[in-house]
Amino acid sequence: MTNHFIAIEGVIGVGKTTLARLLQSKFANASLLLEVFEENPFLSNFYQDRERYAFQTQLFFLLSRYHQQNKAVPEALRRGPLVADYTFAKDELFAWLNLKDDELAMYGRVHAALSEKIPKPNLIVYLKAEHSVVMRRIALRDRPYERDMDPEYIRELASAYEAWLSSLQDIPVLTIDVSTLDFLANEADLDHVTSLVQAALAHHAPQSPSVSDAQTRLLQQGKLPAYQEFHRQLDSSKGFDPDIFFNYILLTEEVGEIASEFVKIWGDGKRLQGDGRSPNDAHQEAVNRHRASLRSELADLFAYTLKLANYAGIDLEQAYVEKMRKNIGREWPSERTLPAD
Repeated sequence: MTNHFIAIEGVIGVGKTTLARLLQSKFANASLLLEVFEENPFLSNFYQDRERYAFQTQLFFLLSRYHQQNKAVPEALRRGPLVADYTFAKDELFAWLNLKDDELAMYGRVHAALSEKIPKPNLIVYLKAEHSVVMRRIALRDRPYERDMDPEYIRELASAYEAWLSSLQDIPVLTIDVSTLDFLANEADLDHVTSLVQAALAHHAPQSPSVSDAQTRLLQQGKLPAYQEFHRQLDSSKGFDPDIFFNYILLTEEVGEIASEFVKIWGDGKRLQGDGRSPNDAHQEAVNRHRASLRSELADLFAYTLKLANYAGIDLEQAYVEKMRKNIGREWPSERTLPAD
């Protein structure tokens, strides 16, 4: 049985560390992982002058959190469940909020390289509260480096969290409004939160379909390393521009070409239906007419995907296998699946 990794998130002062400490006792043999932020020498200056000290602050946090989680998370999960008061992924959220231009691009490359090596939580517990409540809690704990904090920064941070978590697809998120909860002083509040977390873990527990073993074996038969090596040699011999952003633009151009082919298929299908063909026959005939060009455009799209993986230093087969192993047992949104009979 896989041990659960629970990460608690939310804005400064919302109660992440307090809940993490209390939740640890609710799970047998659970370990606790707490964010180390007092050691950041730039933090106090950052709250006084965000623009000037943002890059140093973010880079220090990124490397510090990487060194902490890279070893601590796998070791803790071998012993039992793990409760943390932060996620490694959220570092990027703060970067989007505080960095720009070249600094953000450089930070993004470093974060992407490091995040591949950090295990993802099984569940993010997102604590939210009214702005006035958060500011009151920050004032009550009276940390010296938070005294000059701009209240508007907390509003921006809350909005950034909402946007980030709403687009998160590979980690389940449990949102709890803690504006009126006091799980430190009120045992009933803590029991309520604990029951919500346990229910969310049970709901999102990965299922193992009967076909998963066969699917996993199929994943071992790929040839992506050979294809990536082919493109390394081809691009070098042809002198192609390795700029990753330039090649991303070329990839999106290929996506546009594929979209044009599907527009043609859709139009032909409608015309064939108008001529009396059944929807299935019309669709199949339309696809047949454009299969050769669609085939060529899809091959180009695949080639640029391989190129981007090469230029980013990503082993695409390894990344794909890891991702698909998770997807085998993933619970998909209902709009992506056919209705049950």
